[in-house]
Amino acid sequence: MDFLIQRLPLYLDGAWVTIQLTIGGCALAFVLAMVFGIMGTIRHWLPRAIATVYVEVFRGIAALVLIFWMVYALPQLTGYQLADTFAAIVALGLNVGAYGAEVVRASINAVPRAQVEATVALNLSWSQRMRLVVLPQAWAQMLPTFGNLVIELMKASAVVFLVGIVDLTAVAQNMREATGETLIAFIGSFILYYLIAQVFIFGMRLLERRANRKLGRAVPGGGGLLALLKPEPVVTKSGVAK
Repeated sequence: MDFLIQRLPLYLDGAWVTIQLTIGGCALAFVLAMVFGIMGTIRHWLPRAIATVYVEVFRGIAALVLIFWMVYALPQLTGYQLADTFAAIVALGLNVGAYGAEVVRASINAVPRAQVEATVALNLSWSQRMRLVVLPQAWAQMLPTFGNLVIELMKASAVVFLVGIVDLTAVAQNMREATGETLIAFIGSFILYYLIAQVFIFGMRLLERRANRKLGRAVPGGGGLLALLKPEPVVTKSGVAK
């Protein structure tokens, strides 16, 4: 325990880098997912083809390969060197954004056809249909899977230590090499990764609850820390839960 307490500042610095990678990667992935996901639902063949190429290319390439390409190969092609952290964020965002684009496309297509036809009958423009009717309903369906992608991106960020970024995994590895305390060194990263994941899960569950409330839907039961905050249902004598 003294080992972890003495080196806690180093672990926290590494955790902060992991959080930055996760937030930056998620922000880029979200933008790409929304843009290419919506493009994948347009009837014209050209935007659908562009969205398909992006999804198939970046979904089929490992995140680690993208990171190596951004850090080492891109400078040779362009003569411009990205900061390692920024390059990792771009690689993670491109990779996870491809998965997110499919989530967006499927969620939009899952909106009942009758509601879309009603917006056409009301003479709403395409942008009005998407903003007022389609996306609010699709958003509630996207969020559970988006939550999973956030956690997957956070875990995928652990490979960035291979390009010299001192994230949480790098701190644990450096501690192991310096002290030989393999078990204790990685227990620290184990705990912090778990805590970071729970914070992100908590935030995504809150977004889910808010989105469902706006649509007048029943709020689904959440996992993670949010489940601990949810009061237990009270069952009356008649068997009805309150």
